Amino acid sequence: MAELQLREAIRAAMVEEMERDESIFLMGEEVSEYNGAYKVSEGMLKQFGAKRVIDTPIAENGFAGLGIGAAMNGLRPIIEFMTWNFSMVAMDQLINNAAKVRYMSGGQFKFPIVFRGPNGAAGQLAATHNTSFESIFSTIPGLKVISISNPDDAKGLLKSAIRDDDPVLFMESEVMYGMKGEVSDAKDYLIPIGKARIAREGKDVTIIAHNKSYWVAMKAAEMLVQEGFDPEVIDPRTIRPLDMETILASVKKTNRCVIVDESNPFASIASEIGFQIQREAFDYLDAPVLRVNAKDVPAPYAKNLIEYYMPSAEDTYKACRQVMYAN
Repeated sequence: MAELQLREAIRAAMVEEMERDESIFLMGEEVSEYNGAYKVSEGMLKQFGAKRVIDTPIAENGFAGLGIGAAMNGLRPIIEFMTWNFSMVAMDQLINNAAKVRYMSGGQFKFPIVFRGPNGAAGQLAATHNTSFESIFSTIPGLKVISISNPDDAKGLLKSAIRDDDPVLFMESEVMYGMKGEVSDAKDYLIPIGKARIAREGKDVTIIAHNKSYWVAMKAAEMLVQEGFDPEVIDPRTIRPLDMETILASVKKTNRCVIVDESNPFASIASEIGFQIQREAFDYLDAPVLRVNAKDVPAPYAKNLIEYYMPSAEDTYKACRQVMYAN
């Protein structure tokens, strides 16, 4: 095992795959000469050259479409959005082309393309730069959506995403790029898409959380353990396809569930998971499923308000005590 920052793990995945397959290239704003806005692609221009690490104008709709065309013609692009907030400019390419052309062509075209970059809130960036988008993209059939919480998952899942023949949206977080963690250095390390991780086994309540919210859940779990409770924490890692089998097995064991999700609450990831739990495991529930989301407003700028807006460990802890009738 090697200890890497999240950005280093993402870079390692891209480098290993680009060394393996010359049809893979990286494209986006500042990924080349500047080494990436968050230094994720540092050194890749020197190693692979300007034909495979390509700077683009500030034109998300254009370079997303260029990548889709390249994928249709046999290449395997990695498209970096400086933030998923900017992907809104490319929504037509993502939703009407990347997600649908393979289906509409009867499978004549494969779409081996990865769109990746930081997603969600990152402090005082205000409403247009602080939105969590995985719930929106997860509603679109034809797109796979991955949202990672640690460096090891970043490397293993990104390598799998690059090898996938369908379009994969890979959600990171700029506030976690400096996070260090152990990463497998096994040759050809792959984590299968669509398999959740049981991060902490327990028997009293199931807490489900991904990306930054995973760390909120783990902090709440520590607070519960100090009071003698035994929570189970599950990181779905892949939002679509979603590993409901692992989630349902946990809920059937603990009989209680809290979902922590940075999405705004209406039609959120938490909404979908909560619905599927009540449909498939209603008879096992000893309390209603609760969710801890971002507040139902655009993200604020002020420090105290953005902290209030985000899902918190304290709110998660209180929700867990509520479903366990410990209040």
